[in-house]
Amino acid sequence: MLIKRPDPIPSREVTSENLFHGRRRFLRAAAAGSLAALAGSVLWPAHLARSGIRIGDTEESRFSTEEDLTPWEEVTTYNNFYEFGTAKSDPAQYADQLPTDPWSVEITGEVARPGKVGLEDLLGPHSYEERIYRLRCVEGWSMVIPWVGFPLAALLKRFEPTSQAKFVEFTTLYDPEHMPGQRRSVLDWPYVEGLRLDEAVHPLTIMAVGVYGKPLPNQNGAPLRLVVPWKYGFKSIKSIVRIRLTREMPVTTWHKAAPDEYGFYANVNPNVPHPRWSQARERRIGEFFKRDTEMFNGYADQVAHLYKGMNLKRWF
Repeated sequence: MLIKRPDPIPSREVTSENLFHGRRRFLRAAAAGSLAALAGSVLWPAHLARSGIRIGDTEESRFSTEEDLTPWEEVTTYNNFYEFGTAKSDPAQYADQLPTDPWSVEITGEVARPGKVGLEDLLGPHSYEERIYRLRCVEGWSMVIPWVGFPLAALLKRFEPTSQAKFVEFTTLYDPEHMPGQRRSVLDWPYVEGLRLDEAVHPLTIMAVGVYGKPLPNQNGAPLRLVVPWKYGFKSIKSIVRIRLTREMPVTTWHKAAPDEYGFYANVNPNVPHPRWSQARERRIGEFFKRDTEMFNGYADQVAHLYKGMNLKRWF
C-alpha cells in the first residue's frame, strides 16, 4: 500500500545521515517527516526513478527492530559476495564495475504467467515499504541493517504460482567480465539459492532495493537482493536475474558445495552447531563481547510455526 507523506520540510531542517546510527533517533525523525525530506536529495538509479518509487513513500515495517543499527561504513565495506572475491573487502573494491541498469528478472516454472520483465516493472509503490532487520552469517558476525524493500509475496503473486509450486529458486547474475570472482571455481556458478514457498511468501521475506534510505550499493547486491532475516546470510542471494517456482527442493550452491555444513533451511538455531564451531553465541560488528544467539534470529514468534513437527537438527 502506498502511504502518502507530508510535503518535504525545508532543507534547513533535513536531518543528517548520522541520524540513522540510532534506531530510536531514526523513528523520531521518521515521525517528524525527516525521511520524506531526505527523499528529495536522494538520486535513485533510473530503474527506480522509472518505477515512481521515492524514499518518502516508504512505510516503517511492523517487524522493525529496536536495536541500534550497524554503521553505514561497516554495512557497505564488510561483505560476503564471492562473485567479486572471497575477502570481506573485495566486494566494495570491485563491485562498482558491475552495470545494474537496465536490469531484468525472468520468472519461470510453476506459474501461470511466466515472463521476463524489467526491474522497474517489478517494483511499485503499492508494495514498497522500509524495514529494519537483523542479518547474521555463519562466520559468527552479525549486523543490524535498515533495508528498503518490498515483500517477495507481492512479486510472486503477480505471476500467479500454480498449485504445484512448493519451492522458489533464485539465481544470481553470471557475468565473469564484471564479476571477477566468477573467473575462479570457488563455487559452482551462477549462485543459486532457494526457499520453501511458505517461507518465500512470509511477510518477513523481502526483496531489497535500498539500504539506509539510499539505493542498494553493488557490493550489497544491487539492484535486487533477497532478505530473509531469520536465516543465515548466505540464503539472502544478491543481484537476482532469475526466479523459478518448482515442485522439488532446489539444489542450492552452498548445500552442493558442503552439504554437511550448509543446509537448505539455514535457520538461525543456536542448538545446532556448525561442524567447525558453535553457533550458540555471536559477536555483532563493532562489539567486543559475544552475546547469546537467538532462535530464528529473534523472530521465533513470527516464523516458528513454519517448522512445526520438523526435526531442526536434521533439516538444518
